[in-house]
Amino acid sequence: MNNKVNAEAVLEDQELIAKFLKETTLFLGPDPEIMQSHDIMPITDHEVECLEKYTDSHQMASIRDRMQSACDESYEMLEQMGAAPGAKWGDVITGIYSASGDLTIGSAGGVLVFSVLVHHPIKFIIKNWINEPTVGVRQGDGFIHNDSRYGNIHNTDQSMIMPIFHEGKLVCWVASTVHEGENGAIEPGGMPSMAESPFDEGLKMSPFRVVENYEIKKDILTFLQNSVREPKLQYEDMKVKLYACMRLEKRINEILSTDGPGAITACLRSTNDNVMTEVRRRITEWPDMTVRTYGTMDGTLRENALIKVNCTLTKKGNRLIFDFTGSSPEISNRAINTALPGAKGMVSQVFLNHIWPDMPRGQACFAPIEFITPPCSVVNASVDAPNSQSLMAIFLSFAVAQQAVAKFLYSVPVKYTRVIAPWYNMISTFIWGGVSQHGEMLGNLCADLNGMGGGARMDMDGEHSLAPIFAAMADIGEQEMNEEDVPFLQLVSKKMTRNTQAPGKYRGGMGYTQIVATKDSDMWGFMTTCVGSKAPSIQGLFGGYACGTYPLCKVEDVDVYDVMLKEPEKFKHSIEETMNEQPYEDAKYTTHHMGLGFSISNRGELYMISQGSGGGYGDPLERDPFLVIKDIEENLITPDWARKLYHVAFDDETLIIDEKATDKLRADYREQRKRQGLPYAEFVKKHVKSEPPKDIPFYGSWNSDMSVVYAGSNDDKRDPQNPGPIYFAHPKDVENVKLEAELESVRKEAGIPPRDNRK
Repeated sequence: MNNKVNAEAVLEDQELIAKFLKETTLFLGPDPEIMQSHDIMPITDHEVECLEKYTDSHQMASIRDRMQSACDESYEMLEQMGAAPGAKWGDVITGIYSASGDLTIGSAGGVLVFSVLVHHPIKFIIKNWINEPTVGVRQGDGFIHNDSRYGNIHNTDQSMIMPIFHEGKLVCWVASTVHEGENGAIEPGGMPSMAESPFDEGLKMSPFRVVENYEIKKDILTFLQNSVREPKLQYEDMKVKLYACMRLEKRINEILSTDGPGAITACLRSTNDNVMTEVRRRITEWPDMTVRTYGTMDGTLRENALIKVNCTLTKKGNRLIFDFTGSSPEISNRAINTALPGAKGMVSQVFLNHIWPDMPRGQACFAPIEFITPPCSVVNASVDAPNSQSLMAIFLSFAVAQQAVAKFLYSVPVKYTRVIAPWYNMISTFIWGGVSQHGEMLGNLCADLNGMGGGARMDMDGEHSLAPIFAAMADIGEQEMNEEDVPFLQLVSKKMTRNTQAPGKYRGGMGYTQIVATKDSDMWGFMTTCVGSKAPSIQGLFGGYACGTYPLCKVEDVDVYDVMLKEPEKFKHSIEETMNEQPYEDAKYTTHHMGLGFSISNRGELYMISQGSGGGYGDPLERDPFLVIKDIEENLITPDWARKLYHVAFDDETLIIDEKATDKLRADYREQRKRQGLPYAEFVKKHVKSEPPKDIPFYGSWNSDMSVVYAGSNDDKRDPQNPGPIYFAHPKDVENVKLEAELESVRKEAGIPPRDNRK
């Protein structure tokens, strides 16, 4: 009897403790269970009932087409009404999600990775707020979100999420997302490369209700406006995202009135199930094999280093596994890390845009694909690591995945698109901020990041500055419109940068030059946030060349506007001419890696950058000589460049090809290749080193050994599954140490006693 009483008392105590813990949760941080999964939620009993009842495939197709049209319509609303540069130029998305939070249909245009990620915050809302008495989820509610640790790319992207009800029952969710830019971070424009912790990255909105009964709550709005440099922008685009969601709700209500909630539920579930079935079928057609590739960041955006993103792609049966083991550990106080959903989202873009573009724009296309990443790595960072510049890691994730998948696609008889070399993958643009010519505080970016060069295709050249890897239907906008709002001019814009293509049998699409100078403000500055100034950020494919490297170039101590008024002939329309000829006397000409932190610019000083090139495809010696001459005629390459890379003989004046001489040049060079070649064992012995170079900070695995990762020096080896923190000294502290050493050296030579730094 006593044992029974004691057991009941223990059970009662346990229930009391469980109730207490549930009701007094200290903090609802990012949920690992939600954040680590990209799968479709398990089917519910209600979904089973709906699938059994609604079996007409024509009805399902009709509903799906109507929802797709609704997404495309609301996407157009965002693009036409949005205030942020990103909204105006297509860095937006809308989507429809199942009642369980799975993305089923995203707009055909826009940044697909946004919609692939927003299922995470929706599932957070479902898990934590629906039954929370102080919150709840009701018709007319709108939840805002931007914190990448709860599911996003980086904090400059803001989502509006709205539940859709029918007769009091939740049917589905809709969401709209915009790259807003300014978010109150340590640097203007929303993507601070100087962030050393998550608390430097501006607004960090876990999903919370900001709209009730279709009205934005004024108190919350005021708080958000008070937290950013552009309160007007924050308000305008919150309204635009809300109205886009309301338009989606209107279109879904029209479907509810004709087909009913059960049919919508059946359509959403069957669409996801059918897509996953088709994905597994297509994977089965691929050859069973393993492909290994990697990419390197050449810096942290603040200092030089080689930071590895490693990828092993294995296909076996109907399983496709991306294994990122061997990638660099996270950098604990640098912003280049990404939360895991960002890396997964960008890899999903490879399939949605470049491998299976015929698939519906939803997460089911990627759900069956497996993903392995070590914890606390640059592609699976902890919640304590900054990630405002996560684009560096996720774009490298895209590049290595695209490189690996192309080798599978090449081997498949039935293709759904062309095999393509890696797309250029960096945001070569200017982020800007300060006080405008109208006296407004601003912070955002130019849309030139949307002009990435396309990779060469299996049968033709890549497209110049076509689109970014993250948004096939984005635009670069009209610079003249931007200049009405900001106090600087793009003195050179949309001009192809000569001699920057990635050669191959088919060359990569090239990027263009941007030269800017502040004009009408004494409080205005720029920053650039790219890797790839010293080591290429992408590779070529099947013998094609990698992308080149592109530094930032500056001309200081000059007012180019005065020069153009007095001596306009001095102004040069290319980086090449400006830096080589140095036409401005007494000016200072410098180069800088593309991780320039925000710095105030003076009137008329030139900041010059170039986009990179998509990767080349195939052996350059197989390029049609007529295509080489065409590139010369279009001023894409110079004659000396053409001869050196393509080994083509032609007349300098007429550009007429000498076919026999060209054949001989290429045959001779092939023989030279043979003479330079080595048997595999000898090549390994001569060129493969057992550890990284001692004079270059290297992070990640070396060669094929995945059991350790290096953390900046050959003596610092870490466990990939538990690497521990890695901290970089502040660049100013490093410079101060250097200057102090130089000063002490001078004091010693002068016979002056060393300073006592303790005083």
